[in-house]
Amino acid sequence: MRIGGLASGIDTESIIKDLMKAQRIPLDKVTQKKQYFEWQLNDYRSANRDLKSYSTKLFDNSILSKNFNQKNVSISAPDDVSIKSKGNADDFSGKIKVEQLATNATMQSGEIDGHAKVKLAADAELTITSPNGTSVDVKFAKDDDINAIVKKITEQSGVRAFYDSVSGKIGMSAKDSGIGSIEIKFKSGEDLTSTLSLRGASSDPSVPSEIFPPGKAATFNAGENAIVHYNGMRIERESNTFELDGMEFTLKAANNKEITFNSTTDTEKVFDTIKGFVDDYNKLIEDLNKKIREPKYRSFQPLSTEQKADMKEKEIELWEEKAMSGTLRNDPEISKLLSAMRNVLNQPIPTGNTKADGKPETINLSSIGITTSSNYLEHGKLVIDEKKLKAAIAENPQSVEKLFNNQDETNPKNQGIARQLRATVDASQAAIQKSAGKIGDSNKAFSLGRTLDAMNKQIENFETRMKMVESRYWKQFNAMENAIQRANAQSASLMSALGGGA
Repeated sequence: MRIGGLASGIDTESIIKDLMKAQRIPLDKVTQKKQYFEWQLNDYRSANRDLKSYSTKLFDNSILSKNFNQKNVSISAPDDVSIKSKGNADDFSGKIKVEQLATNATMQSGEIDGHAKVKLAADAELTITSPNGTSVDVKFAKDDDINAIVKKITEQSGVRAFYDSVSGKIGMSAKDSGIGSIEIKFKSGEDLTSTLSLRGASSDPSVPSEIFPPGKAATFNAGENAIVHYNGMRIERESNTFELDGMEFTLKAANNKEITFNSTTDTEKVFDTIKGFVDDYNKLIEDLNKKIREPKYRSFQPLSTEQKADMKEKEIELWEEKAMSGTLRNDPEISKLLSAMRNVLNQPIPTGNTKADGKPETINLSSIGITTSSNYLEHGKLVIDEKKLKAAIAENPQSVEKLFNNQDETNPKNQGIARQLRATVDASQAAIQKSAGKIGDSNKAFSLGRTLDAMNKQIENFETRMKMVESRYWKQFNAMENAIQRANAQSASLMSALGGGA
């Protein structure tokens, strides 16, 4: 604690405080600039998060073919079979006849004596082979009850097991359907198979069936494959759901009757996919244009700690709202991105077809009813002519898909517009990341971070100098106080010598 002015009567502390305010002006400017760069860093990263999200949406919603190959499938017997398109770009039709459904292999134990209280007398082990040929050794421990046994079988093998407390039996079914049987073989702890009635002539031929009392032997039913006739071709599958010829079939009933089916493009779903593309694009360019056109209030600089101390909370909030505005105004990278995105949207994309004059056929957004808004205040937002777009989807869905996700590794300009937009956005995102980095990056990894590090060092050095300056001021004022004290003492002595004190 420093106390000054005892000899001079001067408020030394206030004077030094005012002197230090003047000395701190350059430091406050650096601190304000640092705060501005931190706000700018946050805004860059916010923009990059938006770009990353948009890039992901482009891939998921506008590049994957499944979004453009949505089909309405008509089936003459929908209760017997259902059919879904699995990336089949062309409309399809055909006939199918279901001769036999795929079934799961099953097994049922004999009735277990005293089943509710059964516990294993010793450790045991069974080899359980599922119809797909997978064999697993399942181990059981002494004192395992029936519930513990069926749980271990289900968790460790290719079959599901359950215990019916009413009948006193254990049932099993293969987890996968298809031809084959469940095989259960004794490995150790013979007590297990006999106690639980899990062994019988059909499971283990080496054990005579007469070992088991009547009604005690396990019964086994083999699984079967599905049998269908697709456009006259006999086909077997292990499951009732399978893919064939770009379609997914789910068999529901085996009526051995001819079922016809055909597909058409689901215009509404494809329209929704393209509308989502337009909405996402419009939202992104709206947000980016706000960032680069946000007003910059140069008279509203970041507040220092001392300034905030003299203001109310609401005043600080309103001030900083203006001080934070315009950190990305006219940003060259974002402006360049917006321009590049507009150029992509005007690209004609080859459909892979040839026109009557022998020239390659192309397609662009305007030809399917998507144009740029005539309102200049919307800065290039897209507008959909719903009637024209739906007609284009219905008439030539393959060409519409090419417009968005065409692949051409030899010529990037022939890539679909969704692919080109994604490449453009990703390149801009990488450029911004060089300036602003990403969360978790060291400041040394990006240019703004290095600038902030340099400012932190500058502030640290300035603070050290401020302490030295303040210390010097105190020394100077203390020297003045000491001089005044000495002068006062000399004056008093002189007065005393001259009889001034008489």
